[in-house]
Amino acid sequence: MSTESRHRLAVYDMDLTLTDRASWTPWLLHWVRHEAPWRLLLAPLLLGPLAGFALGLVDRRRLKEAAHALMMGRRVDAARLERRARVFADRFCARHERPDALAQIARDRAEGFRILLATASSAFYVRHMAARWGIADVVATANRSTGGLVLCRIDGPNCYGADKLALVEAWCRREGIARGGAEVRAYSDHEADVPLLSWADQPTVISPGRRMARIAAARGWPVRRWQRQPGA
Repeated sequence: MSTESRHRLAVYDMDLTLTDRASWTPWLLHWVRHEAPWRLLLAPLLLGPLAGFALGLVDRRRLKEAAHALMMGRRVDAARLERRARVFADRFCARHERPDALAQIARDRAEGFRILLATASSAFYVRHMAARWGIADVVATANRSTGGLVLCRIDGPNCYGADKLALVEAWCRREGIARGGAEVRAYSDHEADVPLLSWADQPTVISPGRRMARIAAARGWPVRRWQRQPGA
């Protein structure tokens, strides 16, 4: 298959890759501040799930569901959530998106790569961030919904680690992108994305911590330092 006829795909992690800060806790605080200030009184109840997570008794999926239930409620009106998520995405990205990341997205597009955002963050606000960056294709952690309500329960896998790669592969199958007939780039800061980076033809590690920097060195993966916004 010629290079010209191959699919070109660039897969980007979001938190601490496209942005300089993780987004989930800021989202919860934004929601509570603007939609339900009284829920701050429930914050101490998160200590139980957090302790369970530290001890390996609660996984990331259950921890995320517990935080959602306590800080946002078990059921949230979908239209209300949509409005607040749009505001949060604009404010968060204005402060925390990495200019170097946006420049790389532009270069990948210019080279004919289709951009896929793949993140463990919640799809209800990730969609708005992706739209800001001109990214139409998103794989993210989804929530169940019913009757115009968004539930605290996750629908399908939490888009993290090996599950993220599985969701990316499923997306590729739906889009008719055969792995053997595609050129794939992947960008991430974190060791949880080793499966995704290993799957890609051109893995790039972004502003890693010490553990991920060691993994990158051992595997010969290039490392780039994408800077924060000036004054951030």
